[in-house]
Amino acid sequence: MVDGRETNSDFDSPEEAVNSRRTWSDAYVDEMSMLLGESACRKLAIYRLPPGFKLTVIVPVFNECGTVEGVVTRLREIGLPMQIILVDDGSTDGTAEAIQSYSDQQDTVVLLHQVNRGKGAAIRTGLTEARGDIVVIQDADQEYDPSDFRYLMQPLLSGEADVAYGTRYGHYDRQLSPWWHQTVNGFITSIASIAIGIRLSDVETCYKMAWRKHFDAIKDELRETRFGIEIELTARWARRGLRFTERPIRYRHRWYDEGKKIGWKDGVSALWCIVKYGLLRR
Repeated sequence: MVDGRETNSDFDSPEEAVNSRRTWSDAYVDEMSMLLGESACRKLAIYRLPPGFKLTVIVPVFNECGTVEGVVTRLREIGLPMQIILVDDGSTDGTAEAIQSYSDQQDTVVLLHQVNRGKGAAIRTGLTEARGDIVVIQDADQEYDPSDFRYLMQPLLSGEADVAYGTRYGHYDRQLSPWWHQTVNGFITSIASIAIGIRLSDVETCYKMAWRKHFDAIKDELRETRFGIEIELTARWARRGLRFTERPIRYRHRWYDEGKKIGWKDGVSALWCIVKYGLLRR
């Protein structure tokens, strides 16, 4: 059963809300352009939003009672016009009950899976309620920083790309991951790049952002219910000839005793998904 209602959220402090939203105003962009120049503003990702713009953030949640509230707070702190879709995927630790408090708030939709079905299933459920111009996936475990949305959105809004991935590797502003984590991810990404036909550095990244029309175009084709959705999304977009770009993002690796859920079986599944959606073009 899926239940969703839209709702309104307030920041912890009115001053924080005003300051965050100001950085997205035309007046702020004009001020920074005058002080810094167009070139510096481009490098700092200071740009205008289209009139009436809204970003949809789909947050799959499974047993994240201790972190989901912090993720919602961080999402709201960036000041973007936003629709937050929380999809509880059959949690058993009280998460479903905790996120119900957001169901009467204007910027939030709460959806529930009665049983655990997987991240891919949660994303597919979230897409049924997406109403924003651009859609992005956000994990509920605080490994990723939503302030990086500013950089991911820039090439989409400027017309330089159709899809933006946040890469956790190949730049200096990041926490170092365990060697095995980066090695396995690098191997899967390399194989996926060959099979799918686009050169990526981090195919398993959570931060996959695209115009909603590109999600809508493939949402009825999506089949993966677990982490294989990362490969399937990539392959289906690449097959449609969409333009990809990568932007560096910050990342704080979480350990298994902190609740990390992806395991070696998901790595094997990813390889099968590469064959299925890349080589066999299912």
